[in-house]
Amino acid sequence: MGTARHDQEMSINAVRSLPKITDPLERLRLQCLARGSAGIKGFGRVFRIIDGNNSRTLDFKEFQRGLRHYAVMINNEEAHEIFQMFDKDGSGTIDFDEFLVTLRPPMSTARKEIVMQAFRKLDKTGDGVITIEDLRSVYNAKHHPKYLNGDWTEDQVFRSFLNNFDSPYEKDGKVTKEEFMNYYAGVSASIDTDIYFIVMMKNSWKL
Repeated sequence: MGTARHDQEMSINAVRSLPKITDPLERLRLQCLARGSAGIKGFGRVFRIIDGNNSRTLDFKEFQRGLRHYAVMINNEEAHEIFQMFDKDGSGTIDFDEFLVTLRPPMSTARKEIVMQAFRKLDKTGDGVITIEDLRSVYNAKHHPKYLNGDWTEDQVFRSFLNNFDSPYEKDGKVTKEEFMNYYAGVSASIDTDIYFIVMMKNSWKL
């Protein structure tokens, strides 16, 4: 889990950096990170809702609708530029999983490995999806800062954790590998060293 302090620092840094950045993809990434660890994951949820036929692809109109729905400040010209980066074959559609992977802040191999280790531990059936019951049996709430300082009970920590993955539009009680990685890419962006990130993951997930 990312702590509130890390989220706050990351949001402030992202907002400060925005005026200096001209690259449209980086501007979009920073606007997602300004919303905290779950920013990119939330953006992915919006696209999944817009992709009504489950094609996992978006045309330019759907892409624009997603940007508007998530209220990011990207003008039409910038949206075109981003879209064309991903529409390499000129088909007029982009693969939004590939788009989200590129939008995530870069993570070192060591960080990706520890995130996947946590996911595999939770995904008991090996079907690529974690259910709420899986989380309930494995997530260690006692390492959460708000539990440690007495603000929250274990149940409150647990509910807060699930809120990171669920969305008001799609409360399916399931967490995919992509959602898990998108969330932790956001957390990772707020933590400077691999060692600290790995220790945090090991403590949270009893790895």
